[in-house]
Amino acid sequence: MNVRAGERIAPLPRGRSARIGGLRVGYEVRAYFRQTDTLFFTFLFPVLMLAIFATAFSSQSFGPADATISAAAYYLPGMLAAGILLSGLQNLGVDIAVERADGTLKRYAGSPMPIGSYFMGKMGQVAVTASLQATVLILVAWAVWHVELPSTAQAWATFAWVFVLGVSCSAVLGIAVSALPRSGKSAQSVIVPIALILQFISGVYIAFDVLPEWMQQIASVFPLRWTAAGMRAVFLPTAFEGAEPGGTWALPLVAIVCSVWLVVGLVVCALTFRWNPKDR
Repeated sequence: MNVRAGERIAPLPRGRSARIGGLRVGYEVRAYFRQTDTLFFTFLFPVLMLAIFATAFSSQSFGPADATISAAAYYLPGMLAAGILLSGLQNLGVDIAVERADGTLKRYAGSPMPIGSYFMGKMGQVAVTASLQATVLILVAWAVWHVELPSTAQAWATFAWVFVLGVSCSAVLGIAVSALPRSGKSAQSVIVPIALILQFISGVYIAFDVLPEWMQQIASVFPLRWTAAGMRAVFLPTAFEGAEPGGTWALPLVAIVCSVWLVVGLVVCALTFRWNPKDR
């Protein structure tokens, strides 16, 4: 469909936007799994890192003497949190920046597709891929390294809301940071280091309590540190709670900080998102 400059596109019938958005989710998920580099560095990367840590520290036990666990069990919460960050912030940030640079977004702007349907497709892709990734991580940890999984409904309910809030926050922030790269070629070099640094200072690869206090304070500003804490509250024994800052999982703070960042991300998206980079 060709649209002349200045011509207004008639609004779609009510319900069509949601239907198009649903179709976009399927399209985005298929496109995601067709990209070998994205599949490895985003979807399988946390699984690979879990395998490396579980194997490298297989002879060690973690935690207090009366509640020690294996390396696989210890690193599983962090890898789940990292997967949420990679699926949302890193993947969407790079993906949208490339689409803006190569003119894909500009072509979408000239089509009848509502902007809401576009975002629905992107958010849906993150929800689907992050859910599949978390399932693979948990099943691999359970089947290969015999990690004991939570046995109470309360624990799984906590996992559900931390996961949903973390995915929503990460996806919105991914859309927001997509405005940072000045070109498609620089998208990886701008966004990937941000995701990597956040993982190292947020208790994903290094125990949060052994990090310098100033680094803990910086990490506590960002949502990944709290998503990782929420996952530790679900998958680690209660004896590990004493190692957290303040000696508590601080689940209310997990909800507050991630919710604040979700709102901040939405505001930034509204202020900075443009179909065309020349519109900045």
